[in-house]
Amino acid sequence: MTLKALIFDVDGTLAQTEKHGHRVAFNLAFQKAGLSWQWDIDLYGDLLEIGGGKERLRHYITHYLPEFTINEPLDQFILSLHRQKTIYYRQLLVNNAIPLRLGVKRLITEAYNQNIKLAIASTASLENVKALLDTSLGEEMSKYFEVIAAGDMVKNKKPAADIYLLALEKLNLSSGECLAIEDTNQGLIAATQAGLKTVITINDYSKNQNFDDAFLVLNSLGEPDLFFQVIKGNNYHHDYFNLELAQKIIEN
Repeated sequence: MTLKALIFDVDGTLAQTEKHGHRVAFNLAFQKAGLSWQWDIDLYGDLLEIGGGKERLRHYITHYLPEFTINEPLDQFILSLHRQKTIYYRQLLVNNAIPLRLGVKRLITEAYNQNIKLAIASTASLENVKALLDTSLGEEMSKYFEVIAAGDMVKNKKPAADIYLLALEKLNLSSGECLAIEDTNQGLIAATQAGLKTVITINDYSKNQNFDDAFLVLNSLGEPDLFFQVIKGNNYHHDYFNLELAQKIIEN
């Protein structure tokens, strides 16, 4: 089998957006709405077990604030609060672009130059995905991604396989021709259920999660002068992640 596409998760995989982006934006939205809620780093780590921002809000209200009441339908309240959070998130990206993780830009460039298709499979909203790509990669490089499967394009969020199945459909490729790059157990489950071999690059939030089904678990994609650390799996004597290593993973 020949590698024909890389499918990237976004938050935590392309950039460390969760801790310094989404979490901060949620807290700003809470403040704007006159709410006393405050999601600290540890609490947000727990809430990340819930895929999707609107779903995360609902889970928080239901499980942490069972006595919370409002004078409008809960769905409408959550949607309005999430829209305000999205505004703040975009402002954070524009004012202080969150840098891409080590090796991400190099790998994207290498894939594009060698005609390997690039795709996104994320539970983040389409608007937030595009905002991150435009600010961190630049508008020209963001166009390298010919497929973006994101947000509410599917009924079920990760760990359901829906978003990856949609990406594969849009790519018009089989799962055996693609490699997924993720950072969480939820993402791993989703990709694996879609039949994809998966590489994990852990972060502070996901480092203690179960990645038994991943083909390779790394601390980052690495660079030629900044090697990755192999946590699990076969790196085939490579010191940083590139297309040659991706092809070996697809073949085995």
